[in-house]
Amino acid sequence: MKARLRRYFIIFDFSKYSDNTAVVTEQGNTVSYRELDEFCSRLAQNVKKRSLIFNLSANCLGSLIGYLMALKCGHVSLMLNEDINEEQLNNYILIYQPDYIYVPQALSDRFSYPVLYTAHEYSLLSVSKKQTDMHDELALLLTTSGSTGSPKLVRQSYNNLAANTTSIVEYLNITASERAITSLPMNYTYGLSIINSHLSRGASLFLTKATVMQRDFWAQMTQYCITSLAGVPFTYEMLKRLRFTSLALPDLKTLTQAGGKLSPDLHRVFAHYAKDNNKSFVVMYGAAEATARMAYLPSDKAIDKCGSIGKAIPGGEFALCDERGNLIAQEGEVGELIYWGDNVVLGYAECCEDLQKGNEFQGRLSTGDMARFDSEGYYYVVGRKKRFLKIFGNRVGLDEVEVELRDAFPDIHCACAGIDDRMYVFITDDSVSAQVKRFLVEQTQLNHIAFKIITLESIPKNGAGKTLYSQLEAYYNAI
Repeated sequence: MKARLRRYFIIFDFSKYSDNTAVVTEQGNTVSYRELDEFCSRLAQNVKKRSLIFNLSANCLGSLIGYLMALKCGHVSLMLNEDINEEQLNNYILIYQPDYIYVPQALSDRFSYPVLYTAHEYSLLSVSKKQTDMHDELALLLTTSGSTGSPKLVRQSYNNLAANTTSIVEYLNITASERAITSLPMNYTYGLSIINSHLSRGASLFLTKATVMQRDFWAQMTQYCITSLAGVPFTYEMLKRLRFTSLALPDLKTLTQAGGKLSPDLHRVFAHYAKDNNKSFVVMYGAAEATARMAYLPSDKAIDKCGSIGKAIPGGEFALCDERGNLIAQEGEVGELIYWGDNVVLGYAECCEDLQKGNEFQGRLSTGDMARFDSEGYYYVVGRKKRFLKIFGNRVGLDEVEVELRDAFPDIHCACAGIDDRMYVFITDDSVSAQVKRFLVEQTQLNHIAFKIITLESIPKNGAGKTLYSQLEAYYNAI
């Protein structure tokens, strides 16, 4: 246990910042680092040694305590959204057999498991008396297939978390004077990286469930002197519609973006806004398989290198490989983007037994993205090697969604395609279009505007019966 406590304190040394404000809640309550540590200790008294805990997370104090307690005491959390579909949650429980589930108190009645502890509007439920066997280095589990219900998880280690947190703090120059707002979900790797990086330096978090589309969010930004705001491409689309650049936010110093490629137009808008208002706009690139970040574009390059993901983070390294696996040394030539770094995760899990596996990736990650680099070594992602989209920061597998649709609607033909933040779903029966959209929203937990349902007489296929996705692209801008 002592070894795991040391790993925890590599990331968070709460004793160093005891009197600093760690958290401000939506109700205006402040929590010091000393108090936050005490809350974690009280929860820990109810958890047996080295346990698997499902955290049905939300951007609130109770959920944060559960996440931090698990890291501090050597437990492993699987971070899931509090609104997860009940069928999907039951599937995770069946496959991974958690020792505990940590849930919002208001949801505890949904479960038949005994309640062991309740505080800060969260309850700890005992699920199994049989302790889960897990590798000593395993620290955290995150979903990797968006919200489509796949049991596949990413296995992150203590060293992964420490390496990525240290790197992010360095290139964003995060200090104890910063205050970040939780504009992203806690179960999302980008959202967690904000928590980790700020709490590792004695900075503070403002915990809110409000979104950028709500008036309360902007009142909070001003009232609580928020210094940094993070978002995925959809966030920045909404900010432009809200005329964000005309708002008076004197305390805001840093804007960060990841979770998918920002359009060049949006990139330029916010890069110029930052320059004109003495703020930093930092575009980043990452994945759950890299714990969070792999690349960043420094703010002073945001205009000159518009569209670039930048260079590898401190401690990381990029390369491009052609179809034969040979390294590409020529600028402008496209190949698959490969990343090396201590933040590359241990590997994947698809069943409970996989939690015992060690470091399968060995610090190397094939991203699945196709990219090129320029004469100064700045990288540009140009497309996907495989069929998945980033929708509002969530990675969604198109093939997986098609399978689910075919299972749910066996009497129709369908195909899924699209671009980041918009999935086009082609079906052959208009009478079920509303049902299809409801199904997608329920299964993915994504906003309905992410989906455009298009009815065709037939899905274009070649002689072998394979869908001709290239022919579907003609409908993207036509509808």
